[in-house]
Amino acid sequence: MSEPTPEITVVMPVPPQGLGTPTASSPSARTRILRFVRRQGIWFVPVVAALALWVWSAAFGGFDLGARTGSTLYGFLKEVAIFLPAMFILVGLFDVWVPRRIVERHVGTAAGPLAIVWMLLLGTLQAGPLYAAFPVAVALYRKGASLRNVFIYLGAFSALKLPMLTFEVGFLGWRFSLARTLVTVPVFVLLAYALERLLPPGTRLPEAIPGKGLEKSTVDPAEVSHE
Repeated sequence: MSEPTPEITVVMPVPPQGLGTPTASSPSARTRILRFVRRQGIWFVPVVAALALWVWSAAFGGFDLGARTGSTLYGFLKEVAIFLPAMFILVGLFDVWVPRRIVERHVGTAAGPLAIVWMLLLGTLQAGPLYAAFPVAVALYRKGASLRNVFIYLGAFSALKLPMLTFEVGFLGWRFSLARTLVTVPVFVLLAYALERLLPPGTRLPEAIPGKGLEKSTVDPAEVSHE
């Protein structure tokens, strides 16, 4: 009798992942790029357009709009590189050193009108472009500041900064600056309270770090400032 023929199993080598071979769980590079453009299109498209205008002007010349666009973009990026690192360092120190109970007591949801004064002082004594206020606003909110006080801080930062008031008084006079301040402060304070009322209950700011939400409250209700 003839012996049975043994079965031969052919094992095909599996290409290692991460070397450019797309798998079911790993989207292709083109898909990742398109997903990134859709998600970041608000700022990605203008930046690419500005860069294209600047490159065209540098390569072919005679295109004043491209040169001015490139100069403006360079100035903006330089300003961001100067201000944002310092602001993130200060926000990180604030997040680590300032206890949540202190923020809740003075500018939390149950804090009284004195919280408006604290927010006005905080916004007035800072300097820098408006986008530098947003990391501070998020840090305040995560520490327990109410939404209305966060809005008041943003209003004070945009309208009452000391460097801006100094220039305003120098060019337009102290009477104009005083009148504008007396009109501006009540307006954005009322808007802050109105926005807090108009927002649906339970509204929260987006988390700056995925998975890291608000800190738990540690303040005693009896310690909250109602002044």
